[in-house]
Amino acid sequence: MQQPPRSPRRRNALCRAARIAGVSLATSVIAHAATAQTSTPAQSESAPAIGAIAMAQPDTDRLIPMDHVQNLRDLGGLIGADGRRVAPHRLYRSGNPALGTPADFTRLEALHLDDVVDFRAASEKTPAEAAFGARFPWVADPVLAGDLSPAAIVPMLKRSTPEQMHRFMVDLYRQFPQDYQAQFARFLKLAEADKTLLYHCTAGKDRTGFATVLLLSALGVERAAVIANYLESNRYNAAGNARALEQLQKIGVAPEVLQPLLNVDPDYIGAAMAVIDERYGGMQHYLTDVLHVDVEKIRRNYLVAGAD
Repeated sequence: MQQPPRSPRRRNALCRAARIAGVSLATSVIAHAATAQTSTPAQSESAPAIGAIAMAQPDTDRLIPMDHVQNLRDLGGLIGADGRRVAPHRLYRSGNPALGTPADFTRLEALHLDDVVDFRAASEKTPAEAAFGARFPWVADPVLAGDLSPAAIVPMLKRSTPEQMHRFMVDLYRQFPQDYQAQFARFLKLAEADKTLLYHCTAGKDRTGFATVLLLSALGVERAAVIANYLESNRYNAAGNARALEQLQKIGVAPEVLQPLLNVDPDYIGAAMAVIDERYGGMQHYLTDVLHVDVEKIRRNYLVAGAD
């Protein structure tokens, strides 16, 4: 029997739920489905091509292996403006660090962080994270809100197609530069203040990935290297993604539906950059005229003479 068409209000609600779910896959669904994640890079059948794009760049960031914090990277070493490099031990990106092991917390304390910026919504967090908040200068600045629990997300995934999920992720990324300017501006103001920063969501790929695009662009890193850095999350999250696929398949979520939400994709970040280019006149105009960022100050804070 043919299903009646959904009302515009119903379609809009589903679209909004799907956009939220795209980020929360890197949040509550993965956190519940793949609780034993590590940061050890693993290869999948689709990873080599993506990894080859990133590894072809002469400058890259550095993975910091952890027991239970995924995708933790030091941005030091990337080539920025005038051939200078991003200083090591100053700027870090990661997945959720708050459920790390005691040994992970000790390693993080050794980074001497001034601020830890958390882009997750309140519904993505658990009481078990309180110990992290007691030890680190944790700043919550959510990008997206709503019910991001597995109970809300999994039914939506079961009724969706891979094409819908890909499209929803593209739409989600288009929202980042338009709807969350205040959050990303506050993040970059911390860089203006010369802070040693760790910033994260859960898998460290979507909200954290877009924040990194802005930060590296402010530092004068070439666009090809910025995109390559963004795509590295597929390599570093591959093992955890495989576990999430396996666990969610057991409860009826098709792997091909889940994959667009677990991966980062050139189409996603390309959509965000297209908005910046077409609506705001390019990245540097967006940073200076929309987010009101002092790019030169950020470069003075974090760029050092490049190695020969």
